[in-house]
Amino acid sequence: MQILHDMRAKDNRMTVKFKLDKEGKLTSMLWSTGKNKDDYERFGDAITFDKTYRTNLYKLPFGLFVGVNNHFQSVIFGGLLLTTEMTEDFEWGFSNFVDIMGGKAPQTMLTDQCAAMAKAMKTTPPDTRHRWCRWHVLRKAKQKIGSVYTKYSGFKGNFRKLITEETCKRQFELKWQRMIRTYKLEKNKFMTRLYRYRLRRAKPYFMGVFCAGMTSTQRSESANYMLKQINQRSAPMHVFVSKLNELQVQTGK
Repeated sequence: MQILHDMRAKDNRMTVKFKLDKEGKLTSMLWSTGKNKDDYERFGDAITFDKTYRTNLYKLPFGLFVGVNNHFQSVIFGGLLLTTEMTEDFEWGFSNFVDIMGGKAPQTMLTDQCAAMAKAMKTTPPDTRHRWCRWHVLRKAKQKIGSVYTKYSGFKGNFRKLITEETCKRQFELKWQRMIRTYKLEKNKFMTRLYRYRLRRAKPYFMGVFCAGMTSTQRSESANYMLKQINQRSAPMHVFVSKLNELQVQTGK
């Protein structure tokens, strides 16, 4: 893309990586500017990744790697453009992101509950703690077990308190089982999956794990929201990339 060539001409530390299929068609693209790399070197121990944005007419998924600086302001570390959302796509994106950053993997990475992404993060990056976004967990619960919210007035408060406040592993597990029995959720697949993967989202299992004060991917989501405000969905790809570059300049001020 000409605009990426133009950006690299102005920033000789910018890195762009492509993944092509057997026919030579673009399937994935990852890029990070020199400033992105500098910010990551200083603030990249805990990052979030959100892929909810959809680009241009083709609605391609786009994800942002985002963190916070020492003033708790959002900083962008890079962007990942995909055509599909398979495990191998995220493996390629995450491994190349770490490679771009000189081999430095984040200590902690927050994402939504995407199964393909979770599978990729079992091995890529291998030593990074994977944490589910608390906000996504609470929102998904309301979608999946909305009838429980309606039927039992006390469930919402009990569930939220257990997710956000309990710090003792034993107490968490005892209270969880009590909640499951109280609200008759023994056979609920969503709640069963939440408990199975409690290491990714329950507070007691993250005591002592550095997260830079972040509990959700809303840093990435807010950047995506800002991108929506300055870029029309129907805009061609080169305009999208240009607008993303503008956003990075804005968040870097």
